[in-house]
Amino acid sequence: MPQLPSSPLLVIGCGALTRELRVVVDQLGLEVDWAWLPAPLHNRPSQIVGEVERVLAERRVEGQRVLLGYADCGTGGHLDALCEREDLLRLSGDHCYEFFAGSDVFGPMAEAELGTFYLTDYLARHADTLVFGALGIEKHPELLEMYFGNYTRVMYLSQIEDHALVLKAKQVADRLGLSFDHHHTGYRPLAEAVSVHIVGSDV
Repeated sequence: MPQLPSSPLLVIGCGALTRELRVVVDQLGLEVDWAWLPAPLHNRPSQIVGEVERVLAERRVEGQRVLLGYADCGTGGHLDALCEREDLLRLSGDHCYEFFAGSDVFGPMAEAELGTFYLTDYLARHADTLVFGALGIEKHPELLEMYFGNYTRVMYLSQIEDHALVLKAKQVADRLGLSFDHHHTGYRPLAEAVSVHIVGSDV
């Protein structure tokens, strides 16, 4: 068995990953201090680095290891630069979709159809707010073509098996006028990503 960290780990996570990160951290038996950033930063990636810096200043104690519950998430490498400066860990990948699906699955999936809009359980559950509301499409339907005119399908990456969520994701695809695919990831790829970075071994 790999040796677990002896001191509490600070996890600064995206609010859209709250449920999933808690599940896998509990599975790994890690002692963790949590700090969650607002999920709507998903639509404002330029603000992520500044928010992480704020939490570090407020919450990090000397010598404490920190895991960012983010991929690059549209920061254009700025999150990696912060990790280098502050000696932080982060989950690998360009998007959360990659560590949810696993790079070996996500890579071919993304290449097969470049015009893909991805949903997770959280995004499917809160699409009315985070997609149609936050992007202004609810009030201004003419924006739909501007945002999604180059997309061809919705790919729902589900972490739990919930028929109602599958239907909700399908409804999102219908509202966007896109085709729909569904791939069930479960929690294992995310658990492996966390385990490799923190415990130093695959689960």
